[in-house]
Amino acid sequence: MGIIYHQNTQELHLFNSELSYIIKIQKNGGLMNLYYGKRIHDKEDFGYLQPQASRPLTVYESPGNSGYSLQYIRREYPDYGRGDFRTPAYLIRQENGSRITAFSYDSHKIYRGKKKLEGLPATYAENDEDADTLEIRLTDAVTNAVIVLSYTIFNKLPVIARHVQLINGGTQNLVLERALSASIDLPDSDYEMVYLTGAWARERHVRTRKLDHGISSIGSIRGASSAEYNPFFALKRPAATEDTGEVYGFCFIYSGNHLEQAEVDTDQNCRVSIGIHPDTFEWALTPGETFVTPEAVFVYTDYGLNAMSQTFHCLFKEHLMQSTWKDRQRPVLINNWEATEMDFTENKILDIATAAKDLGIELFVLDDGWFGGREDDTKGLGDWFVTNFDKLPEGIEGLSAKITDLGLQFGLWFEPEMVNPGTKLYDEHPDWILCPAERTPSPGRNQYVLDFTRDEVVDYIYDLMEKVLSGAHISYVKWDMNRYITECYSTGTPALSQGKTFHKYILGVYRLYEKLTLRFPDILFESCASGGARFDPGILYYAPQAWTSDDTDAVERIKIQYGTSLVYPVSSMGAHVSQVPNQQTGRCTPLKTRGDVAMFGAFGYELDITALDKEEKTAVKEQITFVKKHRLLLQHGTFYRLKSPFRENAAAWMMVSPDRTEAIAAYYNLLGTPNCRFDRLFLRGLDPDRKYHMNGSTEVYYGDELMYAGIPIPHTGVCESNVDFSSFVFYLSAL
Repeated sequence: MGIIYHQNTQELHLFNSELSYIIKIQKNGGLMNLYYGKRIHDKEDFGYLQPQASRPLTVYESPGNSGYSLQYIRREYPDYGRGDFRTPAYLIRQENGSRITAFSYDSHKIYRGKKKLEGLPATYAENDEDADTLEIRLTDAVTNAVIVLSYTIFNKLPVIARHVQLINGGTQNLVLERALSASIDLPDSDYEMVYLTGAWARERHVRTRKLDHGISSIGSIRGASSAEYNPFFALKRPAATEDTGEVYGFCFIYSGNHLEQAEVDTDQNCRVSIGIHPDTFEWALTPGETFVTPEAVFVYTDYGLNAMSQTFHCLFKEHLMQSTWKDRQRPVLINNWEATEMDFTENKILDIATAAKDLGIELFVLDDGWFGGREDDTKGLGDWFVTNFDKLPEGIEGLSAKITDLGLQFGLWFEPEMVNPGTKLYDEHPDWILCPAERTPSPGRNQYVLDFTRDEVVDYIYDLMEKVLSGAHISYVKWDMNRYITECYSTGTPALSQGKTFHKYILGVYRLYEKLTLRFPDILFESCASGGARFDPGILYYAPQAWTSDDTDAVERIKIQYGTSLVYPVSSMGAHVSQVPNQQTGRCTPLKTRGDVAMFGAFGYELDITALDKEEKTAVKEQITFVKKHRLLLQHGTFYRLKSPFRENAAAWMMVSPDRTEAIAAYYNLLGTPNCRFDRLFLRGLDPDRKYHMNGSTEVYYGDELMYAGIPIPHTGVCESNVDFSSFVFYLSAL
């Protein structure tokens, strides 16, 4: 059991081989955090870690208690208005307008395993031996409200998962104005905040800022986790690197509005807060009702950012993704979007599929334009059935049969959360969009957002999709979402419950995913949101891979995939070789470089493969052969970042097999430079005492020399003054 309760000192110690997390139940019933960090030996009393002494001009928690102030206590789930002037974790408005509460310890229980969060994505334990859980029950004597804090520690990973239940156990109506999933107070603020930011076509770029007095925060109020700020950040010591130093990682398993922040007070403490963004949230709780927050995940390591990332990768692959595809090798696919967009015929699609099959591609994906009156982006969304039989004479059923007869799997694009005006769905149910009736909805990409807070809307879309998926040979679904939420108002919701709309919308998205993945467990679902605007752990629970970005330019993708790897496993990143000039940047990059970038992801193609010349088709065939041969390693190995494109004119990363008998590394030279230096690449993760061959040569290299002496990067074809966008990939195999 990884949780010990010391009754005499009222301390709870959560620990495994890598971390310790210690909570003290105070005499007044409050909860104090004594320690969170590297594993330390257990003992009965760690109370000395929270000194108490009188401080000038301090508000004290009770009369006569001059040594105890909430302002200086490291608290587990802080409240508002009783002397702690830092950001609270929750706010509960009572019928008299008061937001003052005083929750105190009531009881706790410890058990093996982990309970499921109903209606929400969350991490899970495969069996009771995987994890241990602590639940602490707190009560407020005035309102009779109850808070249950849940902590799960995974026994083989330096991970703690947290969520909260808020229960109205009294007789008055309560309103939650803030209900974060977790808070933690760290005893100093000597950290740099690392986070992922960007916009459409440049998602998840790495940014770092030094913490200083005040609040450093990121978040989204767009109705989605967003391309702008991913629901993740890390606090690292200033000297920490990819391979050394202390790092705390925080991630929110949620796909809607979110807030992540680090607050440094004047005593140099740092409060971390993570949860649903309170600016768009209000949840009424009638007597007997319960609200459950989404889950937040904490990762600790003193081995640098790579170790943090590898922990997240392992956690998400082994304890988050539910799909039967989570451990399976992903098929090499081709998507027709950049080849045809919506202007296609069945004959053109079959020509692309036939050429793809000849080159070794395994899955054909039909993108936007197959349904309703869809000739451009002003029509069709919501009518998920074929009406244009000039395009598809035998519908999706006939096309999918012809594709599978070629020996390919068949995939299909949907955008189920949206509707175009003028469709059958919109004309019959104009009130099924998010917008007050007296207002004019703001269109985005000529479409409106369906009100997924309403069960009847979710069920209607499910019925249409179920009919398509069950009536054809479909093994893959690309689920797109091409705009954020505006006019967030549900006509199916009472006025006093409109503050629930954003959260209930995401719960509706999860419910549709749940229904479809249960009905079609063998279909591989890929999430897409204008590219990477909803690349988050909540979606990975249902869809084990996501379209990483609409930007398919290889050079830009190096940055995007590098940043994404801070949290998300390589197998989750949809990565394709696209046409040149690139549609997003106009850049022309070598076919080799495009392949060398895309192979570190769920690999595929996004171009008109019939237009390639003989030499290009030969190169594509070689790429596919290489990926297939090493697919298990590329998609499920241990990932290391070696060089950052945000700091250098080069980037590098590598994958290592779990037994360290093989590895694949890639080096990317971004721009040619005159008289450039002889660069050297230092590998990671190898067995220092093993001998390795490189690219099948007879020369032998020890693992230690590859890691500590490094490999000179060849000047010819890579580091030359006149060579932009070049790459060098090599395979290592142990003797």
